[in-house]
Amino acid sequence: MNLQPAPSGTVRGDHRLVADLVTPRARVLDIGCGDGELLDLLVREKQVDGRGIELSQAGVNACVARGLSVVQGDADRDLSDYPDDAFDFVILSQTLQATYAPRQVLQELLRIGSNVIVSFPNFGFWRNRLQLMFKGSMPVTDYLPYSWYDTPNIHFCTIRDFVSMCDEVDARMVRSMALNARGEPVGFTAPWWVWNLIGEQALFLLKRS
Repeated sequence: MNLQPAPSGTVRGDHRLVADLVTPRARVLDIGCGDGELLDLLVREKQVDGRGIELSQAGVNACVARGLSVVQGDADRDLSDYPDDAFDFVILSQTLQATYAPRQVLQELLRIGSNVIVSFPNFGFWRNRLQLMFKGSMPVTDYLPYSWYDTPNIHFCTIRDFVSMCDEVDARMVRSMALNARGEPVGFTAPWWVWNLIGEQALFLLKRS
């Protein structure tokens, strides 16, 4: 699932929030890094030692054109090649729902990274619930623009689902926030179960328990 690109010369809201969580000069692995927009931001503004994995050859080519160190790879198969604690931050931005084995992928992230940043679309958002209830069909919105038969997303989840999975793999939630479709934080403090209704996407900073 891809968010709408930010206008030329601007930074996507969720990318800015991810960058704010990363410490300067950290060792970073961005998994499913797309065209390298986030990784490029981290290299430029945080001077990180950045690496990336991207499934599509077009994405890898775009990253290399930016001067980024990115290889073609698959989050479901290739993370086991990395040693324990290889990175200070491992980032999975808007990619979790496109993996075949999200629980296994999250366990690998926690193994190879001291800090894990995960963002994903929240299928529990209230508009999605209403569309399912009143139309009886899978939601198609500006934020989730694909029909059920051509979506690249494999495992949709809600914020509640993700929190439950974190408990199962002993991941400690250091920071969490609900975001709107523009990648901006929801403008008030609330427990995550409220965010499960009002957040179109979510962002978590995790550590091993």
